[in-house]
Amino acid sequence: MTVKSAFSRTISRPLVRALALVSGLGLAACDTVPLEDTPTRAQTPGLSLEPMKSFGTTRVQPPQRSNGNIAADFLALHFQLESGRDLPVFTRFETPITVRVTGSPPASLQPDLTRLLGRLRGEAGIDIRQVSDASANITIEAVSREEIGRALPHAACFVVPNVSSLAEFRRDRRKDKTNWANLRKRERLGIFVPYDSSPQELRDCLHEELAQAIGPLNDLYRLPDSVFNDDNIHTILTGFDMLVLRATYAPELRSGMSQAQVAAVLPDLLGRLNPRGVTVAAQPVVSTPRAWIDQVQAALGPGTAYQARLDAANRAAQMAQSWGWVDQRRAFGHYMLGRMLQTADPDLAQRHFTTAMQVLQSTPGTRLHQAYVTTQTAAFAISRGDGAGALAQLRPMRDVAAQAENAALLATLMMLEAEALTLLGKTDAARDLRLDSVGWARYGFGSDWAVRAKMQEIAALNPRNALGG
Repeated sequence: MTVKSAFSRTISRPLVRALALVSGLGLAACDTVPLEDTPTRAQTPGLSLEPMKSFGTTRVQPPQRSNGNIAADFLALHFQLESGRDLPVFTRFETPITVRVTGSPPASLQPDLTRLLGRLRGEAGIDIRQVSDASANITIEAVSREEIGRALPHAACFVVPNVSSLAEFRRDRRKDKTNWANLRKRERLGIFVPYDSSPQELRDCLHEELAQAIGPLNDLYRLPDSVFNDDNIHTILTGFDMLVLRATYAPELRSGMSQAQVAAVLPDLLGRLNPRGVTVAAQPVVSTPRAWIDQVQAALGPGTAYQARLDAANRAAQMAQSWGWVDQRRAFGHYMLGRMLQTADPDLAQRHFTTAMQVLQSTPGTRLHQAYVTTQTAAFAISRGDGAGALAQLRPMRDVAAQAENAALLATLMMLEAEALTLLGKTDAARDLRLDSVGWARYGFGSDWAVRAKMQEIAALNPRNALGG
């Protein structure tokens, strides 16, 4: 697949740059850099007056797949690490679980943790509660991103067995006690999250790391409806995730069971917990070869030259096509290529996004994936002055982002919609929507400068702003 072709029409350099910046949302939603010279309105309206918004009752969709497929997923999640290394036995907590918070937690951590623990009790039936004493099973330590990076480079947050502080992990990181493969049951774990990230990034870390502290340790790219997936599309625990966690703590299972023993009880166990999955026909399980994962990691990893990343993304897309994949993994390769090509060849990038969307539209359970792609295609339409085309794409996706409780995505969709309305001459509606997006942007992107930068980036897509109009 070639990566270079002529622009079909001229786009100003500020717009090309802005398109590339908006394209970073999917995998770096909270890393936004202020742009000193980006063309935009003279002032961000009412930014200091809009408080941070938060989500109410979570609305998750129950899993739509066969219990046969869910059983295969359960085994793969519990009996392998992300590296591909096999785990010898099933592990979980065998007592009620206690959680405490240490370090320097920001104000947003406690309400998000309270909601998460409530969901784990209500939806997964897990006996888990927060305490203040040092004997807690799980310690969540809020530290700086710099400290996390020094302890484990390239990690946003992580969980380790048999430690209760980052200092203890640094001291014992090469000892058997911190090796997941040596674990036979879970008694004490440490979770390390960044206090200096956006509220949404911190919440996302709480969801994934606490779920892995008490449940599966693996991530599977084949899952379209789970946080146990390195594509980072889902940011809060889904209906599938809660079913997996409920099964993890079912009385039929116990720590120390082999994979064969767990597999033997899963059909009846899942039939009891998820009767609707009994009637759904099982689909062939298509595993994700390590070769494809390696190319994806090379394409998205930091510190790699652009051309090497582009080559890796091309190889991942070509592998998916040659293997006949027709699910979200096939779309992910095109999504990566579209993001990488936004500046060098916007038209080719859009063709990749169009291909990704076509695959996703024929794959059940991928509405959230489609919303991410829509931010790219709608941004391009706005840069071409097509407000009506952008609006038609954006409006159906706002509720998708809201249901997924993804404030960064929701705010971005709203800001893009505001620019589309501006192009159509509906300036009052655009102003109101832009102002309404600020509260969600505060949660999704964090600081005022990050919110302003995101608004400036998206305003720069509008050709009228880029041309000083």
